[in-house]
Amino acid sequence: MAFFAIALAAARAQGNYEVQVYGSDLVPPHNTMVELHSNFTVQGSKTIIDGMLPTEHQEHETLEITHGWNDWFETGLYQFTDHQPGGGWMWVGTHIRPRVAVPERYHLPVGISLSTEIGYQRAIFSADTWTWEIRPIVDKKLGRWYTAFNPSLDRAFHGPDTRRGLEFSPNFKVSYDVTPKIAGGLEYYGALGPVTGFDPLRDQQQQIVPAIDLNVSPKWEFNFGVGVGVTHGTDHLLVKMILGYRLSR
Repeated sequence: MAFFAIALAAARAQGNYEVQVYGSDLVPPHNTMVELHSNFTVQGSKTIIDGMLPTEHQEHETLEITHGWNDWFETGLYQFTDHQPGGGWMWVGTHIRPRVAVPERYHLPVGISLSTEIGYQRAIFSADTWTWEIRPIVDKKLGRWYTAFNPSLDRAFHGPDTRRGLEFSPNFKVSYDVTPKIAGGLEYYGALGPVTGFDPLRDQQQQIVPAIDLNVSPKWEFNFGVGVGVTHGTDHLLVKMILGYRLSR
């Protein structure tokens, strides 16, 4: 918790399409996980900024399909969509995410995996249209407590942030099993800015998300949270839900 408090001093939130702190575990071999990420911005930007549409009352629906190839490799594919107030549904972009992990058979004291995500998003939704994310993942289950840390690095290849180089985007989660099927906790999403020099606090984004996870079945995944932005550059209120189902061969 001390680390969590320090992290809040300066950070920046990820885009409001896939609001999730990753665990180190992969989709099992020959299984496919289908997830729907539903995010609604209650309070956000109200005007067009740098050619991007306002975020207030935007609804984002993201379809994620992940297939496990073996016990150390999986591949995920994302399709991002957006519903603008007063308008219809629009396609936002597509990302692909290969991920490798240290198999459980090595019995490490913590879970370790590495995710990379690259893709395109339209300029009216993101000024940086082509981006790449490198996300190391470390997590640990200790009794009823669970923690996960994703110290991500982001890189823009086309757009105004290209010259900023690598940007540091730490995400963090801590939860507690209230019952065997219900866990409650806090998630944190942020980015400090370029690794060569962090952004001023006002320009950073910080989002804290009290969240609940339901573990009703090994085939199902459910996560619900309400995100609160705590800096000027962050959408102030976000509601998010993840619903997933695992298909086995």
